[in-house]
Amino acid sequence: MTQADHRTRSLPDAHEIAGAARSVLACADSVNLVVDGVADVLEGDAELGMQDRHGTPTFLSPVGSALADAAGGHRSALMTVESGLGLPGSPERRDTLTLAGRLEARERQECDCCAEVRMLVALDLNFVLLARYPAAPAPQGRPETQYRVPLPHFCSPIHDLNRGYLQRSVEHANNCHQDELRRAVSTTVGTPMKEVVGVTLTNLSASGVEIRWVDLTGAHASVVTFPRPAENVADLGDLLRGELHAGLC
Repeated sequence: MTQADHRTRSLPDAHEIAGAARSVLACADSVNLVVDGVADVLEGDAELGMQDRHGTPTFLSPVGSALADAAGGHRSALMTVESGLGLPGSPERRDTLTLAGRLEARERQECDCCAEVRMLVALDLNFVLLARYPAAPAPQGRPETQYRVPLPHFCSPIHDLNRGYLQRSVEHANNCHQDELRRAVSTTVGTPMKEVVGVTLTNLSASGVEIRWVDLTGAHASVVTFPRPAENVADLGDLLRGELHAGLC
């Protein structure tokens, strides 16, 4: 086996590598998109926001922007995603995902708060590669191993509730919904909301979540187990809202 073969070998467990790749896509630290024939794909866009929709990278871009026009022309594109999994500085933050395909214009969407019309742009994939780097930089920056990810496994709804999605969901709740979380704890434990200093969700899974909070009496923690495992993303949101008695989104 040559060195190149070693770095591009298939992982025996396609399900496992697809789940790892979807986790990187759902929990991106940075995203770079290069489009064939387009010098600056961000022209007309402030930033490149990307969402994972069942394994398909999607973007919302103003109609008439360089990205929307490229999608209308079905241009080839290459996207590189750097992992945001785990804690900063952890080895898994060195993982990268390379995705190739053609841009497609899916639907026009009107913004609820302004008159701007945006185009939902999708990257119709034909290639996905996961590169996993060692904890210490490898010679010449080469990845430790590269895995070609089978597209049917990568796009399977089985991987919608992946580790990256769960991490991003917890980060969003903790950073953007403190009032709702504090209200949920206040209602559940009977402590006045003004005495609940802060709340943190952690260890979110399809089966439950851990809640940690600080009030005037000190630090507390409680594990909430859902009445049944969540079947999909929407189901997880319903279970989480129901157990927390709060208007989380």
